[in-house]
Amino acid sequence: MSKDMSDEQAREQRHRERMQRKKAVVDGAIARADIDCGVLLVLTGNGKGKSSSAFGMLARALGHGMQVGVVQFIKGSFSTGEEAFFRRFPEVRYHVMGEGFTWETQDRTRDVEAARAAWARAGELLADPAIGLVVLDELNIALKYGYIELNQALDALAHRPKMQHVVVTGRGAPQALIDAADTVTEMQVVKHAFKAGIRAQKGVEL
Repeated sequence: MSKDMSDEQAREQRHRERMQRKKAVVDGAIARADIDCGVLLVLTGNGKGKSSSAFGMLARALGHGMQVGVVQFIKGSFSTGEEAFFRRFPEVRYHVMGEGFTWETQDRTRDVEAARAAWARAGELLADPAIGLVVLDELNIALKYGYIELNQALDALAHRPKMQHVVVTGRGAPQALIDAADTVTEMQVVKHAFKAGIRAQKGVEL
């Protein structure tokens, strides 16, 4: 047997032993996770990908035959690819606040009225046990500006149907929401095309 063959077999054996140990750890963790319930996920931070991740979960839920709901806060003055796509499905209840970003409207009273109307639709979804997944896109921004009362949102989330999943997105998630969540991911910016003067692109940001 050549030395190269012997070295390769030893490397293969070490790899197999590492994977066996890893499998034992993973299998043990899976065995201990024996609870089925709806989860609250918060996607926050300054990096790109919060809404994209949420809509990926929406597609996943549809793949499992679930009824889903979307309420988009803040956005809405222009059409997005996700709205155009997901409105095609009868299983999706989709509501857009419709006023656009706060720096565009420059009218707090109008922003508050629109956000509260959107929250009323969100409340309907959060009370409906037939809805398996709810996406509250950019809700964190509405909470940050005080358009929606934080305690009101936390109460609705806490009393939603047991098996309903909720994804909340937006920068600056309040600590109380983070504390209430089951899963929290903070997106960080490493590099962004916008800083180089590249406009938001269809299929990427829009």
